[in-house]
Amino acid sequence: MAFACQKNSYLQELTTRVVSCTPAELKQVVNGKKQTLQGYEVITEDTVLFPEGGGQPDDRGTMNGIDVLRITRRGADAVLFVEKAIEAGTEVVQKVDWTRRFDHMQQHSAQHLITAVAEAKYGWPTTSWDLGKEKSFIEMDTPKIQAEHMQELEREVNEAIRKQLAMTPRLVDLGSAVLNCVRTRGLPEDHVGQVRIVEIETIEANTCCGTHVANLSHLQSIKLLGAEKGKKNKTNLYFLAGDRLLNYLGKCLANEKLLTGFLKCGPEGHPQAAEKIQKSLKVANKSTTTLLRDLAALEAYRYNNQANKDPVFVLHRKEGDLEFLNMVANEINLQNCLALLTAGDEKGVGLFLVAGPDDIIKEVGPQIAECLEGRGACKNGRYQGKANKLSKRSTAEETLHQYIPRLPTC
Repeated sequence: MAFACQKNSYLQELTTRVVSCTPAELKQVVNGKKQTLQGYEVITEDTVLFPEGGGQPDDRGTMNGIDVLRITRRGADAVLFVEKAIEAGTEVVQKVDWTRRFDHMQQHSAQHLITAVAEAKYGWPTTSWDLGKEKSFIEMDTPKIQAEHMQELEREVNEAIRKQLAMTPRLVDLGSAVLNCVRTRGLPEDHVGQVRIVEIETIEANTCCGTHVANLSHLQSIKLLGAEKGKKNKTNLYFLAGDRLLNYLGKCLANEKLLTGFLKCGPEGHPQAAEKIQKSLKVANKSTTTLLRDLAALEAYRYNNQANKDPVFVLHRKEGDLEFLNMVANEINLQNCLALLTAGDEKGVGLFLVAGPDDIIKEVGPQIAECLEGRGACKNGRYQGKANKLSKRSTAEETLHQYIPRLPTC
């Protein structure tokens, strides 16, 4: 059985009927955080919403105005997850998020075309592929792809697009001799019914359950972005197609405009201007490091030569960093004193370093981190890390003063 979305990938709306609705939960990651949603798994007589398969992510859309958050395939059924129950027998109208669907159609169809041409021309079999959110890649069974081969491959796939070749799905019976003549990576273990084949006119035929364009001209254009070393002596070939390529080009042009303003030169001069700035920055960083080292030595000298110095040395530098704080600590005799060194926003986020005898620092370091609402780590008599409340430095200093009696005497 083929779903409505597989019979006509351009269909954006379908009226169908609910077969079953059962309580379920959906585990997903939102903004990097795992969450579990309580809802229902709905099976309908047919679906215009594509369940994930063939390397293509599932669709998004609505069913009677209710957001469909996940679509998977279970045997011959598509299972749609929603947060509101819809009773069995209810007539529903499914609507597809067309922007997402058409993007997936373009990237998936482009993958078929690139894979077919690469294997026919260079003998590079495709072992897997990934339809990413921003760019896609095809894993090819070859240890390396030369730049000239990639250019030739890009030229040929775009020539096929200009020929406006048809891309057509069809169904054949399981066990048909036709299946011996098509490219396939095998069928799912729970496959039932006929087998769907997607054919690119004069180029290839391939078993696939995904949604595709009806004509290669709908891909508009394909750009091969580059090749990177993959796993197990394979190569990942990155690409963009259709609207995704146009959006990428738009972002590139916007960045180009910004760089032109920053660098005060046209696009052709950007590389040279950036290289010049990079060299100047290296010189400036070297000079800054030298000055910070001199400043650290001066601060330590002033403290070490005080007649009646406080056993707790406190220093804050807004423009400092951990390297500077460690420079200061290196110049102080930490055998009979404790140091609280901080850098950054005096009232907010910054860095801290507590230094002194190892046994004391191991004990007091975590207390200072907690006081500054930060976190860090201890090593060789130094506890350093990030602080969220440098405004509490005075309290941290008071904590260190409590450990003065434990310092060894000169």
